[in-house]
Amino acid sequence: MASVSALNSPTTAAPKASRSSRRSGGRPRFGRTAVLVIAALYFIGPLVCSFLFTVDSDPAKGFTFSAYSQIFSVAGLWPALQLSLLLAAATILVVFLLLIPTVIAVRLGSPRLRSVVEFVCMLPLVVPSIALTAGINILLRWGTEYLPPTPFWVTFVDMQNGSFPVILLLAYVVMALPLAFRTLDSGMRAIDVRTLLEAAQNNGAGRARAIVTVILPNLRGAMLNAGMLTLALVLGEFTVSSILGYTPFAVWIVNGNAADDGTVTTAVSLISLMLTWAALLVMSVSGGRRKAASNKPAT
Repeated sequence: MASVSALNSPTTAAPKASRSSRRSGGRPRFGRTAVLVIAALYFIGPLVCSFLFTVDSDPAKGFTFSAYSQIFSVAGLWPALQLSLLLAAATILVVFLLLIPTVIAVRLGSPRLRSVVEFVCMLPLVVPSIALTAGINILLRWGTEYLPPTPFWVTFVDMQNGSFPVILLLAYVVMALPLAFRTLDSGMRAIDVRTLLEAAQNNGAGRARAIVTVILPNLRGAMLNAGMLTLALVLGEFTVSSILGYTPFAVWIVNGNAADDGTVTTAVSLISLMLTWAALLVMSVSGGRRKAASNKPAT
């Protein structure tokens, strides 16, 4: 009888344990669901309200998509968007030229200098945009006073050309350094650079060729993330470009809202946001497929 009771006790205790586990497991599940619902309302709610604002601008006609049809004919949109895209592409290129060789050199040659490089790249985080713009204005005034008699005056004027303001490009590069450095440094620390470099050199590749053909392909995901962060920064930046007197995409949207073109600028903002999200989703899916393909064992 004792053996029979000993055999039956686990079976009776098992349903109790499963019930308690279900009860305990239901709470975190409900908590996660609540957090997801709150986050969805927080992010999607303003987008839905903005969309309703763009399609319900005429109470007499009801819902209308005239704001979206006016996008292709609205004045100033395409020059502003073209300027922002050009500045974004140039900013990404300059940031990559500055940081990728620096990150690789620090990782391979001088790991102790990483803290110094990180400190320098993080400095723009503690400098407000308005302070950076004030410094740029002081520099421009100084150049206007002292550079006209020198050969640098033409270069100084060309840097402020409205079609492609190099001075604004330099400001964007400084502002993008913290985001790009963190992303590239994380990608670099996630791979064994020394082992990959030694393996490539043992197979006959030179140091430069090994970096280009072995190290950089492994940084493709980090470079893609850094590029998208820089693109988002340039497209959404307003303070510096507005004070300096230029009209990229973000400044055009604010000026359009001030000129009672709020429905059109809101529609443009929604479309640009959706396109950015779609690009991020495509890159995330493609990056996941490449990672799964690289982790698949060879047959």
